[in-house]
Amino acid sequence: MSKKLASKKPVSDRTRINLALQGGGAHGAFTWGVLDRLLQEEDIEIAAISGTSAGAMNGAALKAGMLAGGREGARENLAWLWQQMGAVEDRRFSNWMTALSPFPSMFSAFFEHSIPFQMAEAATNFISPYDYGPAYFNPLERIAERFHYDLVCKDCEPHLFVSATNVRTGKLKVFSGASITPQAILASACLPTLFQAVEIEDPDTGTTEAYWDGGYIGNPALFPLVDKDLPGDVVIVNINPLHREELPRSAAEIQNRINEISFNSSLLRELRALTFTQQLVAAGLLQKNEMKDLHIHMIADDELMNELSVATKMIPNPATLARLFDAGVAAAERFLSEDRGNLGKRDSVDLEAMFRG
Repeated sequence: MSKKLASKKPVSDRTRINLALQGGGAHGAFTWGVLDRLLQEEDIEIAAISGTSAGAMNGAALKAGMLAGGREGARENLAWLWQQMGAVEDRRFSNWMTALSPFPSMFSAFFEHSIPFQMAEAATNFISPYDYGPAYFNPLERIAERFHYDLVCKDCEPHLFVSATNVRTGKLKVFSGASITPQAILASACLPTLFQAVEIEDPDTGTTEAYWDGGYIGNPALFPLVDKDLPGDVVIVNINPLHREELPRSAAEIQNRINEISFNSSLLRELRALTFTQQLVAAGLLQKNEMKDLHIHMIADDELMNELSVATKMIPNPATLARLFDAGVAAAERFLSEDRGNLGKRDSVDLEAMFRG
């Protein structure tokens, strides 16, 4: 198997990028759409992927599919993943269903105010996942177990990095290579109010550590992509809105915004550090050759994500998944149209403006 992704174009005509894929439950279908569109560009080569939660699952599906069947294999494997999550296989039926379904905000409000969802939300405040005893199960396990780990763990591009949070130390754990197992994928997507911590033995020390969702510490982690052998362009697929215009007032809205801020905080910290380093270089206080020249790009649809909520993250409704996929395709199309020329040259995100005010 070649160490590079197969492409009909000469190496000199290809643009290599790294992907940073956020977690966000069912909203990861947006990332599916983004990846599906990027994979259709033969002159864009994915060198590495850092993913958390749904981002880790998308990354594993893409890599396994890519190594098995090239770009089309990656697209097919991503479609398989989201069919397992609840997406409709027949796009004609999916388009028909989406056209007749309410706006995303109406779906979100319906699920958020439904009695079953409110009961489930309330239960997480006083029922631990450990209280279920033998009846406990993780519904994601049946999906995580079916990835082809001989391909997911292969030491070749696209390299994959999966983030999880060590419960005991509160530190970030990045799994890569042979350490990416079904348990590592489940750890990356382990929300502690819903799932029991995922316990994984460290082969080097023999100790067993418990892990929660990686979004608390790295959503996703950018530092694994700052490797001298990897390209300098990092494309972040953001599914947790950075900005919400309206003040949250209901208990559900407040909790949802707290979650969004929490799950963006680690990413913003890393981006702020990169901005500070760039400022030091610009001021002549740090030599440019002392650091990797990174270019940051972002693909997002905050307008759509502002219409959604924690309810649509938790409930993979087929119509909502279809809307998210289509929105991801459209967002990737906008990026290719407006910012493709920045790849390999400059940031397409104004990092200084992002942290101003």
